[in-house]
Amino acid sequence: MKAIRIRAPGGPDVLELVERDDPVAGAGEVVVRVRCAGINRADLLQRLGRYPAPRDVPADIPGLEFAGEIEEVGADVTGWSAGDRVMGILGGGGYAECAAVPAGQLLAVPPGFSWLEAGAIPEVFLTAADALVERGRLRPGEHALVHTAGGGVGTAALQLARAIGAASIIGTASAAKLDRIRAAGLPLDLGVDRHEGSFAEAVARHTGGAGADVILDTVGAPYWEANLASLATLGRLVIVGVLGGMKVQADLRQLMGKRATVVGTVLRARSKAEKADLTEMFATRFLPGFTAPEGDPSRLQPVIDRAFALAEAAEAHRYVESNRSFGKVLLDTGA
Repeated sequence: MKAIRIRAPGGPDVLELVERDDPVAGAGEVVVRVRCAGINRADLLQRLGRYPAPRDVPADIPGLEFAGEIEEVGADVTGWSAGDRVMGILGGGGYAECAAVPAGQLLAVPPGFSWLEAGAIPEVFLTAADALVERGRLRPGEHALVHTAGGGVGTAALQLARAIGAASIIGTASAAKLDRIRAAGLPLDLGVDRHEGSFAEAVARHTGGAGADVILDTVGAPYWEANLASLATLGRLVIVGVLGGMKVQADLRQLMGKRATVVGTVLRARSKAEKADLTEMFATRFLPGFTAPEGDPSRLQPVIDRAFALAEAAEAHRYVESNRSFGKVLLDTGA
């Protein structure tokens, strides 16, 4: 099979197309013919040598999500057959024509969806669902604040917040991406230009001083103080990324006074059992939303910026690093 490997830590040019042996399905696994792989910020960090792969996946082939067809079913796998159209998350190895995947991490591709549409779903929607539901415990009637709302996780989180029944959905992004969010018809009650002043003031005005009940943060340190100021009493701050920095100084009295909760979370490093539980929750609660009719608040849609050929992985990484993308950037394997 063809695959993209990281030759050595470094810039996009260290990504190279190579030939590798096809994987074999172990117990509890399937082998998938990968038609499409998503690009995530974690892949860029892995390429730079800052985010090593778990021990049970290829160390030098990035890729945390895929869509494709099952080619081989391993022992102890039930409910899936060769030829099934599937999508899901991986610990690594997605930038390839084939991948071995734990069966518990498989989702059925929604009827009528293209490979690119399916490939734009798993990592970002599962990450957003975990943050809002499992970690943030967002309930109907609460206010949600989503940072980097124009990114893959952000566009997924906006939609999931609506499906959950949030009273209002607030997003931060550049003015250009806020315009694209509205043009795409994504739910957004208040858009805050990240270049224009403090989002905490805008959140306070919008919520009548109550604040956001759940904040999904992908930025980290630069937003720490404004996040705490924006939290409602009993609010939950869920940190899923640290694009802007990792270290903060905290005024613990703010957390104590608001009786707030701060939760940090990652998806890649979790056990197969944890990933399977999250996948099952998403399949039951949210997967039907991708085939819900127009106008249904539970309706979900993948948001795709563009796709590159597998051999163009370096160019795809450069594009993601430019911060110009809106929604998902994908690799089409051509397999």
